[in-house]
Amino acid sequence: MLSEASSSRDQDRPSTSLLAQIILFDGFDLLDALGPYEVFQAAALVSEGSIKVELVSTEGARMVPSAPGGLLIEASGHPDLDIADLIVIPGAAGPLDGDKSDSIPALLAREAAGDIPKIGREALAKQDVTIATVCGGSLILGMAGLLEGRPAVTHHMGMGMLATTGAVPVKARIVDDGRLVTGGGVTSGIDVALHLVERELGPRIAHAVETLFEYERRGTVWSGQGLAPIVLGPTEPAELPQSGVNLPPTKLRASDVEGRWDVTISTPIGKQSVIYDISMRDGIVTGAATQGSEKVPLEELVISGNRVTWKQRITKPMKLNLRFNVSVDGDAMIGTARAGVLPASKLEGHRLI
Repeated sequence: MLSEASSSRDQDRPSTSLLAQIILFDGFDLLDALGPYEVFQAAALVSEGSIKVELVSTEGARMVPSAPGGLLIEASGHPDLDIADLIVIPGAAGPLDGDKSDSIPALLAREAAGDIPKIGREALAKQDVTIATVCGGSLILGMAGLLEGRPAVTHHMGMGMLATTGAVPVKARIVDDGRLVTGGGVTSGIDVALHLVERELGPRIAHAVETLFEYERRGTVWSGQGLAPIVLGPTEPAELPQSGVNLPPTKLRASDVEGRWDVTISTPIGKQSVIYDISMRDGIVTGAATQGSEKVPLEELVISGNRVTWKQRITKPMKLNLRFNVSVDGDAMIGTARAGVLPASKLEGHRLI
């Protein structure tokens, strides 16, 4: 017969173990994934197995190269939303600048066009699964269009890009939006996992893990609950356009820009071909971009001095809101397209008609 103390202890524990699955992909940031992994393992240790954790891959069981350094980490199988309670998506590591395949923009864009967003979409549709991201993991979901209108956070250098995906960037260590929990850069993965442990297993288990690790979380977990604060002080200034190219000194006129343009944009994941139609109607310059079967309007199209600027929402190869800054010299167009603080993509084109 169990003692009264033992019965009381067992009543505080869930009857079945929670399962956390951390999705690995080629080039994932090692600490983004292994920080949460060790927290969940420690939580299992101090809670008599009330939580389990697995490293998985959308390709199934395999050795997955991490970054930096290419250290191989074993994934035991596929993500399984029929049994998982928590899904964790890490970010990537690598150079921020450049257009090589191992750059962070290229790695995140590749995963945004792959199977991870499918898992994310299905997880967000379930009432009994929480999806969490660390660092650039939120950008993978954002570029797939899964964070539109939702508060979220990522690494501080990616907050501008996060905004271009339609998410609502929040400057916090952790953002808890119910069954979507996002964390900031790299080490925030430890805090994200501790927050999930506290939320699912209780503060005593989370505190025991912190004590074991000799680690203290920092910052306040942001959530949309409670009173909304009054904004104090001036708001941040709007980002000024940056061209990154040498522009001709002549002042452009609407007639210089009008016409159909065949444009190539060199992005970290390859070259994108787009047709632009720009015209003057009732004294207002308007335009549209066509890529394949998709046609979208150009927003805030402005001719100012020797520059033409506009905003454009794209969905291929990922969902982003881009800022364009170009110059026209005769029948040639040059300039840049930019998402947040990520390196600008070079734009080149020529007038068709």
